[in-house]
Amino acid sequence: MSSDRTSRDTELAAMESAAAARAAEHYVLRLYVNGTSPLSSRAIVNIRKVCEEHLEGRYELEVIDILRHPELAVGEQIFAAPTLIKKLPKPLRRFIGDMSQTERLLLGLELRKASTKIVPDGQQ
Repeated sequence: MSSDRTSRDTELAAMESAAAARAAEHYVLRLYVNGTSPLSSRAIVNIRKVCEEHLEGRYELEVIDILRHPELAVGEQIFAAPTLIKKLPKPLRRFIGDMSQTERLLLGLELRKASTKIVPDGQQ
């Protein structure tokens, strides 16, 4: 099926182009933590690791302690800590927890696509 293959090739080229554009984007992240609790400490370590491994040189990470700056938590409508907010690139996203679910975090940050099953020609 030549038209099926052409369609898949076009789709693949579009996906590769989108991935290349996304690779150049700059990320602005804010992590809201609750003092030096173990959960907050883990979240800081985990998000820094993800940023260094997947966003090296193209991210800003601001860690905000809501115990010291409660007004910032109110302004961002933070109801749980730790909470990570991806400000840029759009769309805005929120993640709650210790940031240990790396695959979910990468998907949510749009750094990894959900896996899709590729069916060989002639099979369905």
